[in-house]
Amino acid sequence: MESQLIGGRYQVLQQIGAGGMAIVYLTRDLNLQRQVAVKQLRHDFAKDAEFRVRFLQEARAAANLVHPNLVTIYDFGRDPQDVYIVMEYVEGTDLKTLIRRRSPMPHPEAVRMMLQICDGVGYAHRAGLVHCDLKPHNILISNSERIKITDFGISRALATINPDEQLEVVWGSPQYFSPEQAAGTAPSPASDVYSLGVILYEMLTGRLPFEATEPEMLAELHQLAPVVPPSTYDPSIPPELDQILAKVLSKEPAARYRTADQLGQVLATFTEGQPSQPLTFQVSQAATRAIDRFRPDQVDWWAIGLSLLAFLAVGGLLPLW
Repeated sequence: MESQLIGGRYQVLQQIGAGGMAIVYLTRDLNLQRQVAVKQLRHDFAKDAEFRVRFLQEARAAANLVHPNLVTIYDFGRDPQDVYIVMEYVEGTDLKTLIRRRSPMPHPEAVRMMLQICDGVGYAHRAGLVHCDLKPHNILISNSERIKITDFGISRALATINPDEQLEVVWGSPQYFSPEQAAGTAPSPASDVYSLGVILYEMLTGRLPFEATEPEMLAELHQLAPVVPPSTYDPSIPPELDQILAKVLSKEPAARYRTADQLGQVLATFTEGQPSQPLTFQVSQAATRAIDRFRPDQVDWWAIGLSLLAFLAVGGLLPLW
């Protein structure tokens, strides 16, 4: 690629990711002389004025999240043809690749990693943001073993895609959807908690709690089917961890831990060897306000749009980028 510049500032070094809606490049910031990742929308999306506005709104919201376990957003921009976000470049791998290589993981290692994930997601929940598309693909692991979560807010921007364009999009995967997202109702922090439960289950067992060849059937399993305890596949998993995951993967959001912070507190107690008490939490006022923002009085139509996009996904898992 011959000295391609994005925004007149970011020199493309190589492509490092691609998906249905964007291409990700490793670039060099010519002003600050450092490497950064640039996520550039595909032209079909960038030309949609409503989507451009929503995408940049979500980028601004995500840029306010500054936490060691979240990928930092440095910049975003647009010109007549392109819309892009400039992010911290994380040199390492992603959790999905690690799961393929090393699962099932010993439960102490899996829980330690999940504690970092909960720290980052919990911080976003306190700020009033829900990820909506947590999965191992957008959980990055640096060479120093620091967990970094990416793509906060971008999922919500997909709701503004024109219906004719939605039919051509392969968006994410319903493997990690919460039951309420599969049903088309509004996601909340508890929806992210469910997705974290699916991820932890996969780390511990090397398999997903629910599998099906058709997305519609998979959505039905999330909503109706009981979860096989992970200790069924690995008897070394303690019963306390079975109980935690049973709560996290409850069908009803109200039956789960309400935020990633709560899940992190329970897992921290578990690692200390003390009896976990998943049903006796005091929720801070800040967390309660964040949760209240996501209590819908009616069906959330943008969530329905996201669900329909997920149901169109066929043939394996695709990262959002």
